[in-house]
Amino acid sequence: MSSFTSFMDAALEEARASGERGETPVGAVIVDPTLGEIVARAGNRPRELNDPTAHAEILAIRDACATRGAERLTGLDLYVTLEPCPMCAGAISAARLRRVYYGAEDPKSGGVEHGPRVFSHPTCHHAPEVYGGIAGEESAQLLRDFFERRR
Repeated sequence: MSSFTSFMDAALEEARASGERGETPVGAVIVDPTLGEIVARAGNRPRELNDPTAHAEILAIRDACATRGAERLTGLDLYVTLEPCPMCAGAISAARLRRVYYGAEDPKSGGVEHGPRVFSHPTCHHAPEVYGGIAGEESAQLLRDFFERRR
């Protein structure tokens, strides 16, 4: 029997760094659970890169694929501080990630347990296991604080 180790703290570090850069504070890490090691990490950068696809999940997937030299990340897990949007859920499915652990729910723009529920769609080729609410309150508070400062 193996024990569960959460890597959400590392994702939260990336989210905080994103917020400090003026980006929406979302962070993601991709983990090899057999080694217990982070393969890739990223925070949101759409404003900095002038790229609407530069979400934390997409950047982490790109980095992990480059590191692995493959377009599929079979057997790897994603930790992200906010429920993935539909675009990111599509990328997660295409990358064949094993599991997704996310922090805060996103009733407005989520694509996993809200909105289009991408992994439940009949045309979804791969649906990872999904676990929500991991450090959910801390993740949600980062977002609330960020947007409160902006108002």
